[in-house]
Amino acid sequence: MFSILTSRRRRKLTQQPFPSEWDAVILQNVAHFGMLEEAERDHLRALIQVFVAEKHWEGAGGLELTDEIRVTISAQACLLLLGLPHNFYQNVESIVVYPSTVVPPQRKPGFFETPSAPLELQHPILGQAFQQGPVIIIWDAALRGSRHPASGHNVIYHEFAHKLDMLDGAADGTPPLRDRAEYRDWVQTCSREYMRLKDDTEKGRQSFLDAYGATNEAEFFAVATEHFFDRPRQMAAHAPDLYRVLQEYYRQDPAKRVHADTRKGHGHS
Repeated sequence: MFSILTSRRRRKLTQQPFPSEWDAVILQNVAHFGMLEEAERDHLRALIQVFVAEKHWEGAGGLELTDEIRVTISAQACLLLLGLPHNFYQNVESIVVYPSTVVPPQRKPGFFETPSAPLELQHPILGQAFQQGPVIIIWDAALRGSRHPASGHNVIYHEFAHKLDMLDGAADGTPPLRDRAEYRDWVQTCSREYMRLKDDTEKGRQSFLDAYGATNEAEFFAVATEHFFDRPRQMAAHAPDLYRVLQEYYRQDPAKRVHADTRKGHGHS
């Protein structure tokens, strides 16, 4: 019964015309939108309409929530879903947005909660995702990453990759995959690349991936997701197997999009 009502409500939402002001926001703030084909853009718009409506949005630290904030965050969270079978991140109820980098208040984990990060939170964060709890996003960092993908830092991709990872109940760097063969390929490839990043980080060698990915397997997947979408050609060149498993998981090929976009005269890495 619930799912019939849900799909009816979602259908009604996506039958509404997509607001032109939202389109203007996405074109201005979400660099990747310009690289999508028209059918992908339409699909993304429909995902955004449902996502904005279904999630509970909360401004914190004095931030007044606007459609610009909701739509910019939703567009990127939903970009990850573009090729995936999904239920609009059913494990995300609330999105809490702060204006700029904060040291969040100490919160006790829920009884059944496994935090994706240690709970001694006396350090500034750019975002956070909890197993049973909200996604926290820092707006100025989110906007910066969204407009400038070449930096390779995108807090929205990062935190929502954690939520995809947590769909099977554990933040372990392995989201739900299709079959045993895909799991085997994933574990083999990601473990090898994770160990390579750990080794590079410990020895002070520069890697194409952010050193934060060496923290643990969950952070590795989140950091790899950022680079997969933001610097796909670099990943395809430095770690072709990692690019391949992420491409198979997300069912998207950002390097191909970037290549087409570069030929149109826009530069990305």
